[in-house]
Amino acid sequence: MTTETMPLTTDLPTAPQPTIRTTPDRPRRVAAPTRWRDLAAAAMWGSLLFVTGLWVAGGQLQQMSSLGGILDSWGRLTGLLASDLLLIQVLMMARIPLAERAYGQDELARRHRLIGFTSFTLMVAHIVLITLGYAADSSAGLWGTIVDLVLNYPGMLLAVGGTVALCMVVATSIKNARGRLRYESWHLIHLYGYLGAGLALPHQLWTGADFSASPAATLFWWGLWIAAAVAVVVFRIGRPLYTSWRHGLRVESVEHVNPTTTTVTVRGRDLDRLPTSAGQFFQWRFLDGPGWTRAHPYSLSHAPDGRTLKVTVAHLGDGSARTATLSPGTRVLVEGPYGRLHSGVRTQRKVLLLGAGIGITPLRALLEDLEQGPGDVTMIYRAHSPADIIWRDELTELAASRGARLFFVTGVRVQGRDSWLPESAADLSDAEGLRQLVPDIAAHDVFVCGASRWMDAAEQAARDCGVPDARIHAERFSY
Repeated sequence: MTTETMPLTTDLPTAPQPTIRTTPDRPRRVAAPTRWRDLAAAAMWGSLLFVTGLWVAGGQLQQMSSLGGILDSWGRLTGLLASDLLLIQVLMMARIPLAERAYGQDELARRHRLIGFTSFTLMVAHIVLITLGYAADSSAGLWGTIVDLVLNYPGMLLAVGGTVALCMVVATSIKNARGRLRYESWHLIHLYGYLGAGLALPHQLWTGADFSASPAATLFWWGLWIAAAVAVVVFRIGRPLYTSWRHGLRVESVEHVNPTTTTVTVRGRDLDRLPTSAGQFFQWRFLDGPGWTRAHPYSLSHAPDGRTLKVTVAHLGDGSARTATLSPGTRVLVEGPYGRLHSGVRTQRKVLLLGAGIGITPLRALLEDLEQGPGDVTMIYRAHSPADIIWRDELTELAASRGARLFFVTGVRVQGRDSWLPESAADLSDAEGLRQLVPDIAAHDVFVCGASRWMDAAEQAARDCGVPDARIHAERFSY
C-alpha cells in the first residue's frame, strides 16, 4: 500500500502483503447488456419515424397547396414530434430499472436534457407555425387568430397553461439559471414538467386530428401516454414506497465527520435482500419535518453489509445541512439503488478510483468492496488542502488491508485552465499527472466522481492516457 501527497512522484514503493477482507454475500447490481442501449435508441428513432409516417399517411403532404397549408402541415409535424419526445423524456426519467441499469442516471440525465431542449424547440415551432398557418387563411389577422385559437378551441387554455409550465422548466434548466437556484427550488420547479405534459393531453385529443386519424395512430398515442403514466406511478411512486415499507428504514446514528460533513447510518429489515452495490446512490427523504418531500441523491459511502446503509453528506444546501440534525429513529424513504458506479461495470483487473471533494464517498465504498489483489486498485483523492481530507487515517488503513495504492493530491486548482491537478503541478499536462501516479493507466477501469468541471478534466486526462470511453465510469450529481 502506498500513500503519497503532492508533489507528484513516480517513486512508488511496493505494496505490502494485505489482509484481504471478504464482503458478505448479498444480491449485487449487475449492469444491463449494452444491447439494451442499442434497443432503446432504436425504439426512440423508430417512434419518431413512425410518427412522421402517420403524418404522411394523414395526407399532410397533399395539403401543402397554399402558404397556410404549408405552415399548418409543418406545424402539425413539429407538434407530433415534440409530443413524442416529451413522452420519451418522461419514460427516460421514470427510473425504469432496465433503462437505469443500461445507461445510469448520469447518462440518462444528459440525454434527457438534450431531448428536452429539442422537444421544447419543436413545441415552439409548432405554436408559431400553426398560428401563422391559421392566420394566413383567416380574415381576423394574427392577433385575432391567436385570441380565437386560445379561447374557442377545445383544450387550448389548458395547453397554454401546460406551455407556461414547460417554459418554466426549460428556463431553469439552462446552465446559468441552474447555477443561481438552490437545489430545492430547482427540484420543485422541475416537477412542473409533469403538469405541463398532463395539461397538453386534452388539447391533443380534442383538436389533434392526427391522434385519431387511424387505428394505428390512436393505438400508438394512447399506448405511449399510458406507458409513460404507468412508468411514473410504478417506478417513481409505487416501487420506492414498497422498498421503504418492506425494509422499514430508520436513522440509527448520525456522526459528525467534520463541521461541514455528516455520516448518517440507516438500519432496516432484510437489507441483505436489497440488490445494491458499493458506489451506487439512493434518492433519500428523511421524514424529519418540512422539506422532507424533496429527495436528495446521496451515494453509499460504505460497502453495504446487509444490516445498514451509510451515506456521508457535505453540507452544501438546506437539505444536506439538515442531515446533521437528524435524530435516531427518524423514518426514511428511499428511491433506488441507482447508478453505474459499481463493480458490475468493471472490465479490467486493475482499477483507478479518482475522486475529488465529497465525490470520494462512493469511491471509498468501492475501495472497501472491490475484489482485488495487491496493487490492483489505486485511489487518488483530490482535495483543496490537507485539512479538507476526510477519513485520512481510515482510508490509509483500508488501503493497507486491501493491498491498494493511495494518493492524496492537495492544493488549490491550476489557474488558467480546467484541470484535475493542483497549482503545484501546473507544469504537467493532466495526462502526465495521471501517468506519474499510475504509469499503466491505459490498462485500468477508471471510476470518477467529483465536481462536474473537475470530472470533465479528469475524464479527458484518462482518455488522453489511452483509456477508452467504455472503461471510464462516472456519476455526476449536478442538477
